[in-house]
Amino acid sequence: MLSQVERAIKEFSLLPKNKVILAGVSGGPDSLALLFVLYSLRKKLGLKLCIAHLDHMLRTDSAKDAKFVEQVARKLKLPFICGSVNLRKIAKKGSLEEKARKARLEFLFKAAKKFKTKTIALGHNLDDQAETVLMRILRGTGLYGLSAILPKRNIRGFELIRPLIKVRRKEIEAYLKRKKIAPLRDPSNKEDIYFRNRIRNKLIPFLEREYSANIRELLSNLAESAGQDYDYLTHAADKLRRFSTDRIKLDAFRRLHPALQRLILRKAIARLKGDTRRITFRHIKEIEDLIAYRPVNSVVDLPKGVSVTKRAKILSFHHSLRP
Repeated sequence: MLSQVERAIKEFSLLPKNKVILAGVSGGPDSLALLFVLYSLRKKLGLKLCIAHLDHMLRTDSAKDAKFVEQVARKLKLPFICGSVNLRKIAKKGSLEEKARKARLEFLFKAAKKFKTKTIALGHNLDDQAETVLMRILRGTGLYGLSAILPKRNIRGFELIRPLIKVRRKEIEAYLKRKKIAPLRDPSNKEDIYFRNRIRNKLIPFLEREYSANIRELLSNLAESAGQDYDYLTHAADKLRRFSTDRIKLDAFRRLHPALQRLILRKAIARLKGDTRRITFRHIKEIEDLIAYRPVNSVVDLPKGVSVTKRAKILSFHHSLRP
């Protein structure tokens, strides 16, 4: 485990310059293993660790999880911060999973500021990666979606790192057993009412049994390869500064490779919308159809009030809904 994590830290350049890392710890097997691995490596790598835990208040006894993580922090003598959010109350409209993700990130960003670090370590592992790739494939995705869980990702100036991204879940369980560490268990992980759980509990075991025993590693390799390709295209698109605007000159745009065209479209949408969630392949194809075939002043409406208008020489991105 330690050598695997060290290799990942080196391979993906996960070590922050100031050596301060905030570990997001739920108390489950993955985040707890992450914490203890980083703790074991702290002297060798010169790390300073701190811990953050968010109580989503989805269960009546969820406060026990916070106390458990606090006890671990006290045992390891590490700085600890805890927050809570009534997720069911704020998620009356929209996806509970999406609201949880946003609430968790906001909390971690605030905690990172308090501990004066920009680096947040999360416990995603190789099995999570494989599951996410399959989920994206089944729902429909492009190159960015195939890259799934990136080993390192910058969001609003904070670096989210995943030191366990090359480690199998069974290796994590074996590590905790050897260390005699008893993590918290989420009973909902066994319920097949959730899409990811059906992937985890039914589809992947079926693929392992009937098609490839190492399907998890193959899917993880696909994600890594797609991530590198997408990173290259992103760097290429970033060099084309004349397209970093909400008004794109169509003549110059048409001369670009289609892969760069699509990336520039997604970047333009992200600048207005804040992200590209809910922007599907169908939306991108509709914008391409707008450019190629529709008359001047035609409009394509996208989620979250973003619209794209074709002018005589310009493709214009703007908010169609005003508060």
